[in-house]
Amino acid sequence: MSLTTGLMFLGTSVVCSVSVGALLKAGRARGLDARQAIFMNYVVASTLCFLLLKPDLAKLLSPEQPVGIFLALGVLLPTIFLALAKSVQLAGIVRTDAAQRLSLIIPLLSAFVIFGEQLTERKMLGVALASTALLCLLWKPSKGGSGKGGAWLWPLVVLLGYGVIDVLFKQMAKAGAAFSGGLLSAFVLAGVLMLLYLAASKTRWGLGHLLTGILLGALNFANIYTYIRAHQSLPGNPALVFSVMNMGVIVLGTLVGAMAFREPLSKLNLLGVLLALGAIFVMVPR
Repeated sequence: MSLTTGLMFLGTSVVCSVSVGALLKAGRARGLDARQAIFMNYVVASTLCFLLLKPDLAKLLSPEQPVGIFLALGVLLPTIFLALAKSVQLAGIVRTDAAQRLSLIIPLLSAFVIFGEQLTERKMLGVALASTALLCLLWKPSKGGSGKGGAWLWPLVVLLGYGVIDVLFKQMAKAGAAFSGGLLSAFVLAGVLMLLYLAASKTRWGLGHLLTGILLGALNFANIYTYIRAHQSLPGNPALVFSVMNMGVIVLGTLVGAMAFREPLSKLNLLGVLLALGAIFVMVPR
């Protein structure tokens, strides 16, 4: 596939990812139980995966398929979501958001260490710009996060979790035609685990939370599907996919936060937006 196709998949994934975050943020202000919405999200994502991708489940049983990766994703997706909620509770939103975005470090390193991408001067410049952009975009005045014991433990779990999930999605993309079956198995397992968690928590179900989850599931499915397709379209450029995805989400998320949710945007944050766009420009092959 062409570079243009890969970038189109990436652009779609970025928009859907930011839409997921905006939906959860808007819902939280209206009393949304995100746990129920996330559970329904996996139900909808599983349904869409089955109906639209028509996975051949028999291929999952073949020896060459990375079943362990599919199962790991199914466990990590809901687990890291719960860790994210715990991190927000104990460490605050600023530290948690920083940890989630800084997880870019893990897939970037994996692009050169695990996936064998050649480290050129141009890519080194792109990585440097991306790292500087992250620091500028995430710099916010502290409002006194909690001093409890989990103030740094849980953000660290979030950082490691999201970084590993990114790498696993790249590995899933290498499964070829069987990736749709792997994606379905990951969604189903995530939904089952989320349901068990809600049952253990004796959750009082609400129709509004589940209806929000339907829209969330459609956006999340589109986000993950197009992200994997971007990796498949650009198999030799994992660092490009990782960087453009994360930088794109941060830039668009920052702008949406400022315009839709009136989040303050400093001059340093604006510099971060420009540096992130510069990083994307530098890393796109000519």
